[in-house]
Amino acid sequence: MHRGRVVFGTMEEVVFGRPAAMAIVEQTDRLRASRAFLMVSGTLNRQTDEIDRIRKALGPRYAGTFDAMPPHTPREAVIAATNQARAADADLIVTVGGGSITDGAKAVQLCLANDVGTVEGIDQIRAVKAVAPPMTAPRVRQISVPTTIAGGEFSAIAGVTDARTKVKEMLRHELVVPRAAILDPAITMHTPEWLWLSTGIRAVDHCVEGICSHEAHPYADAQALKALSMLAEGLPRVKADGRDLDARMDCQIGTWLSMGPLASGVPMGASHGIGYVLGAEFGVPHGYTSCVMLPYVMRWNKPANAERQALVSAAMGHAGEDASEVLDNFIRGLGMPRSLGEVKIGPEHFDRIAEQAMATPWIPRNPRKIDAPAQVREILVQAA
Repeated sequence: MHRGRVVFGTMEEVVFGRPAAMAIVEQTDRLRASRAFLMVSGTLNRQTDEIDRIRKALGPRYAGTFDAMPPHTPREAVIAATNQARAADADLIVTVGGGSITDGAKAVQLCLANDVGTVEGIDQIRAVKAVAPPMTAPRVRQISVPTTIAGGEFSAIAGVTDARTKVKEMLRHELVVPRAAILDPAITMHTPEWLWLSTGIRAVDHCVEGICSHEAHPYADAQALKALSMLAEGLPRVKADGRDLDARMDCQIGTWLSMGPLASGVPMGASHGIGYVLGAEFGVPHGYTSCVMLPYVMRWNKPANAERQALVSAAMGHAGEDASEVLDNFIRGLGMPRSLGEVKIGPEHFDRIAEQAMATPWIPRNPRKIDAPAQVREILVQAA
């Protein structure tokens, strides 16, 4: 008998297949916003006319642009964006860019609501052991136009890195999830191929760890299995032809569905746990952490969840085959890195990574029980 609970997020709309500038204006009308503050990719702002087009479409409702968010969302940049949004008297944040920008805006919402104006001030709003402290709910909310496909715009969690400790910390509040996500495949044409494909594997990782969790349930499975088949088909099509907008749209919708498990309360596992550390401490790009770790984590977990892993192989069109091998072949086929060595992480770091991974929210929820850093190290040794 199934037991559990499904959490429904507070996102109100997902708009797909419409030009971003037009959809942003429609959402601004719907939300009756008059001071739209843009948090956007620096590359898109400086090297394309996409952001200008959005500014022009917003007209008098445009309130300012922040375009200096580094990868992994450092606290310093969150505070800079917060201070700029506060000075602009923003009543809506519009993000156009990758996951670091989306997460940055979620953090800005909490900083604005809780009068946080310094790097140290973020201490008072960060979650400890995945539990958020009491805080004022965000009043200035966000809408998001993602240009990568890791899926963070569909979650109520933000990862923010503390440069002093090199730890990626979690901020969470049910209202930080964007009020709307706008999926426009055309604006993603500027995203570098490696970034699109690797964040696509991040979305695959959300599907796979959701399906393989001991806390999986039918509501999450339905979305994750459909997502996995769309991503398994769509990502190679984008690699074959970067101008294929239908394939890009399939990847975007697959990414949206891939967040079904995490957004509804199913935990992730060791691939996400180890990935947090590789990103925050060693600067490994978000997507690459999944490319390297996911198949090895699957192999290590197989004694605990072989029948769930069989669902993964089937959804990817390889029924009856070993899921870790199916994933390995798929990731290699996209030309992505498959070992820690390829992302410049040597064995001398394994003890520290294992130690830090134990403190992430996901290692304790891995389907095969992990009691000590030595077990994380076993996975890292395989991934060397």
